[in-house]
Amino acid sequence: MVMTLHLDIVSVEEKIYSDLVEHLTVAGQEGGLGIFPGHTPLLTGIKPGEVIITKQGGEKDVFYISGGMLEVQPETATILADTVIRAEDIDQEAAKEAMEKAQANYDNKKKSKADFEKAYIELQEASAKLRAVRDLAKYLNKHSVD
Repeated sequence: MVMTLHLDIVSVEEKIYSDLVEHLTVAGQEGGLGIFPGHTPLLTGIKPGEVIITKQGGEKDVFYISGGMLEVQPETATILADTVIRAEDIDQEAAKEAMEKAQANYDNKKKSKADFEKAYIELQEASAKLRAVRDLAKYLNKHSVD
């Protein structure tokens, strides 16, 4: 029998996900984190990015989060985020446009430091949304071939 841990993903509006998972990955403040059942207790900030969940049976699910906090206990994990979007609900064209706009703002050397930092954050968020969409497509294509 495969070991699992209970995962809750919660936004400020609602609980988005609550189920048993085999594994999850998330972008921590200091780098990527892979969380398995029995993980050492942990409380850390997470950056805007994707959460990749391996559900019972090996199926993957992908979410975009705007950042937040991750709490891990040996049998449970909780992600608290301002914004959580299932990858399948992200408008890929809108995300591409947002990334192009953010890249243009980031490349504009005439911006103030505050504007430059805002453009950097927007670029990170748009890039993370596109990665989430692409990773979901990758997992779906792999799953449909098997």
